Amino acid sequence: MGEKVDAQPVSGRAMLGQTLRVLREKAGKSLGQLADETGYEKSYLSRLESGERLSKVTVMEDLDGYYGTGDLLLSHWKAARLDAFKDQYKEYMALEATARIMWVFSPGVPGLLQTEDFAREVLSGAQTTADGDEAVEEQVAARLGRQYLLCQKPEPEVRIIVDEFALRRPAARGKTWHDQLLHLETAALWPNVALQVLPFSAGAHHHMNGSLTLLWQSDGSAVSYKEGNGCSRLIEDPHEVLRQRLSYDRLRDLALSPSDSLAFIRDVREEHRS
Repeated sequence: MGEKVDAQPVSGRAMLGQTLRVLREKAGKSLGQLADETGYEKSYLSRLESGERLSKVTVMEDLDGYYGTGDLLLSHWKAARLDAFKDQYKEYMALEATARIMWVFSPGVPGLLQTEDFAREVLSGAQTTADGDEAVEEQVAARLGRQYLLCQKPEPEVRIIVDEFALRRPAARGKTWHDQLLHLETAALWPNVALQVLPFSAGAHHHMNGSLTLLWQSDGSAVSYKEGNGCSRLIEDPHEVLRQRLSYDRLRDLALSPSDSLAFIRDVREEHRS
């Protein structure tokens, strides 16, 4: 008898690609026909089916509508996007996807509130090759997909504190920065989001070198996640999570109120425009 060989696990991206191909073939469509009827390029659709490319979430919504499959492709896409992240971050994202309460502090504009163009600029870095550009586009798609969490039902209750530094480091392109500031204004008005600015006048603080996120599930369990200086850490120990919550409370006490923060963001946008 030959030796048994463990099957390699199928990635979320490969599973999504297989589903796309099955749906197209079941509908009796060629890639060319699908491209003509959906407006997406044939080569792009081919790469989605082969698992070579991760689309934006809106593409899956469009194709779910085209095939009449409810949110089948969207649900597969949510699993596929995890392939773009490291293992520990995947665990965090799984918890983020089901969290009922989210508290975030970020020294920069947080990924949950970045526009597509701003996210692309932040993620591009020194990438100059075609392969690098494609990797960036996949990271942008994955980051924008996280924002889907803010409007899912039931909506999570979200509090975000951003350092004033985030508002004083503009994007390279004026329009990109204007649109980003406008998006922050809009997000500050969402009923399930409380957005606060931690002003320079608050002085030095204990999270200047990284971000902090606290997540609560519907059963009351909580975790915290810290990033900074090229490192990340998912914290599940209840005593340490409580300590991180208290540190977040201190930041919130130093931050401007949500209404004053909204006025602050509007003032920054007016300064930029003038």
